[in-house]
Amino acid sequence: MTPFSHQSISLPTHVTLGVWTAGDPAGLPVIFLHGFPESHRTWRHQMTALSAAGYYCIAPDQRGFAGSSKPPEVSDYTPDKPVADLFALADALGLPTFTLAAHDWGGAIAWMAALKRPERIERLIMCNSAHPLVFQRTLYDDMGQRAASQYMNVFKGDRIDKSIAEKGLEWFYDHSFMRHLTPEQMDPQEREIYLSEWRTDNAITSMLKWYKATNMVVPPMEGAVERPAFLDKRFPVIDIPTLVVWGMDDPALLPCQLELDGLVSDLTIIRISDCGHFVTWEAPDKVNTAMLEWLAEHLGGCA
Repeated sequence: MTPFSHQSISLPTHVTLGVWTAGDPAGLPVIFLHGFPESHRTWRHQMTALSAAGYYCIAPDQRGFAGSSKPPEVSDYTPDKPVADLFALADALGLPTFTLAAHDWGGAIAWMAALKRPERIERLIMCNSAHPLVFQRTLYDDMGQRAASQYMNVFKGDRIDKSIAEKGLEWFYDHSFMRHLTPEQMDPQEREIYLSEWRTDNAITSMLKWYKATNMVVPPMEGAVERPAFLDKRFPVIDIPTLVVWGMDDPALLPCQLELDGLVSDLTIIRISDCGHFVTWEAPDKVNTAMLEWLAEHLGGCA
């Protein structure tokens, strides 16, 4: 696998991010955003494939994760803060525009970035990343999605922090993270890498603040629930060419998240069967092929 270069970059958003790169800086830039509970390593296979094809690949460890800064307050993790980090990082690297790829929580940041600063983002690649309106709408309207997302209410509270403190990170890895996977899907050495990243400056605590800071509402499974009127109002359309790659067996984000009609004007969806939430390394070859073929179509090849 292609070795990645690492640097720490201090940003005017008052954080320092660990940033991993691969490929020639003269190549077309792709910034990769990971989700919970991962790091830049979410994209290890895609960075290897894309850098070999001539792209310049950039993957930060987002605030709160791994060796990046871990601001102390929950308010430091509202989505606008990582969005600001993204554009500050692009500025620091001298990138006026770029392709943006995202997974999981990284997708929440990428969707918001595309809505706020579309002139900076030339293309979007979303891997099992829920659109904010679709996600909130389905949390009210789709009982399967509501049930699948109840864990978010646990993560937003203090119970999970107490459980981890009592039972240890190994317990969280084996009984939470690995509930989405089979042992065959995880490279054996990755367990120690994850545990090491989660231990760095007690990162697991700051990582969970992403959940505590969100304004996404997960209604309870029982009892009357008042449906917000804004869910039926017009929502801004994203006009950036967008590729969505989706592991169809994702137990956390169900296929209803692909109901994107009217929200993205130039949309390609690639469905990957027999694959779950962590699609970028559960099915790396299929994801790599989808990304490279779509990019070639939208770039005329990579110079």
